[in-house]
Amino acid sequence: MTIRYSLLLSVIALSILIGCERPPASGEAPADLIITNAKVYTLQWDNPTLDGAPATNAPFDGERWSPDAAAIAMRDGLIVAVGSHESVQRWVGPQTRLRDVNGATVLPGLVDSHTHVFELGALLDQVNLTGVASEAEAIALIAARAAKTPEGEWITGSGWDEGAWADNYPNKTALSEAVPNHPVYMGSLHGFAGWANQRALDEAGITAESAIPRGGEMWIGSDGEPTGLFINRATQMMANALPPPSAETLERHALLGLEQMAEDGYVAVHDAGDNSAMMTTLLRLEAAGKLPIRFYAMLSLRDEPLIREWIERGPDADTESRLVTRSVKAYYDGALGSRGARLLADYSDMPGHRGVSGSNYGFDEALMADAMRAGFQIAIHAIGDAGNREAMDILERVYETDPATRQLRHRIEHAQVIAPADMGRLAELGLIASMEPPHAMEDKTWAEARLGPTRILGAYAWRSLREAGTQITFNADNPGSDHSIFYGLHSAVTRRDPSLQPTGGWYPEQRFSIDEAIRAYTTWSAYASFRGDETGVIEPGRWADLTVMDIDPFDVAVRNPDALLSGKILMTIVGGDVLYERSLAGAE
Repeated sequence: MTIRYSLLLSVIALSILIGCERPPASGEAPADLIITNAKVYTLQWDNPTLDGAPATNAPFDGERWSPDAAAIAMRDGLIVAVGSHESVQRWVGPQTRLRDVNGATVLPGLVDSHTHVFELGALLDQVNLTGVASEAEAIALIAARAAKTPEGEWITGSGWDEGAWADNYPNKTALSEAVPNHPVYMGSLHGFAGWANQRALDEAGITAESAIPRGGEMWIGSDGEPTGLFINRATQMMANALPPPSAETLERHALLGLEQMAEDGYVAVHDAGDNSAMMTTLLRLEAAGKLPIRFYAMLSLRDEPLIREWIERGPDADTESRLVTRSVKAYYDGALGSRGARLLADYSDMPGHRGVSGSNYGFDEALMADAMRAGFQIAIHAIGDAGNREAMDILERVYETDPATRQLRHRIEHAQVIAPADMGRLAELGLIASMEPPHAMEDKTWAEARLGPTRILGAYAWRSLREAGTQITFNADNPGSDHSIFYGLHSAVTRRDPSLQPTGGWYPEQRFSIDEAIRAYTTWSAYASFRGDETGVIEPGRWADLTVMDIDPFDVAVRNPDALLSGKILMTIVGGDVLYERSLAGAE
């Protein structure tokens, strides 16, 4: 870093943050950790306008962004000073750890607001079919795992793309020939389809006469027997047959998933759909002080005994604990890729079919309303335009009978396809749209075929929703999509995939600015979990939760947005503790 640039950072920091840092009072302890030589974006400035323009007090001169601080001091898990290198030096004491980050960028800690941590950990521990293009390639990976697995043991995994494969779904035939002596079950990328071999069907006792859950499909072949393919809620038929994971396995998967999130820059996750076994694991990890990052649990509405237990107990009232439980995840309809999302009119590529929703998909409206009245935030999975409309109708009915429930920051998870008449309703109802930039880039090859040229205009419509005043949070719905922040930001600001297609972006009018995109992974995600006063902004008194990366995303997004894909996480700090650190030149 040149002397001229260092002086510029100091001037910017002092002019913007004067009064934000304070020297230690007489006898006050010095900092535990100080980050120096950094490009710090505090996000203390106002939100961008609804069309994405930076606020008038943003550190943006009309052409370029500039960091608004250069150093951060932390003590006892909190930020105590933010400002210039010189001003923060007064917090140095004999035991203070200094980290010179050599010009790296520091943001408020990243939050992924819709994850599946146990599934991510399992994927890291099992057969990973993410990105696999064909059935033959998938079978080769499964057979390789079978070759080193004792005969008769289950082989499980996930990741094959039910959307991309929807017109050529796999079946049991080739899989059973390649792996005849192990029961095999492979969940799909987004969890709305499953694929089994004959040995797994036999172990599960599944035949053509087996009962199929409402809202599900079990495919039958020309021979009158199950093909091994399960769609939507029928996946439960195989999932229920799998040997339950041991307590040790669940703990291993939770920690694998959380440690991976920490390595990838995330200081917190909102985990969607935790069941009784998962919650038992999480409570045990919290009691042992083993949760590496902050965990906001969404209880699964499908686990009625768990929901009844928590309704009696009541939602957690604090925000400080590593594990906070005050939300309930409900599935209302299926996925667009597998044609399970509920649409107002027929699928464009499947006349006569409109998907599944509501009680036909296992949704329990009365139980959800009871949870709302007990003070729980509700997060409803809704994909199709009918699914979203009906989910909003349900929430509005509860508001009418229990007005206090309106204040609980309820969420629509995905909000993927919204009819024009409903585009303003989320904001009117005070709902948060929890959305995934990667989904748009991954679905674009087939989404328009499902919806047609008119409905697609209301799909993945981040800008339209924000212009309507909707509060938005971004995430990856991992492991369904890669949760890399750099992939997420690139998807949000370019509407192009990692191959940089299409030229000009896919429906580019829905793009977000870099200010909006970063807030959707930080400040706005903190708001969605009632932690907006504690995190999401870098300023004294807030949690020392920070993410350090090797590129300046504000600057890169303006100059060369495709270069966002080359970014790397350098450090993740939670409560003032460095949980992950890549080698940093100049670190002390």
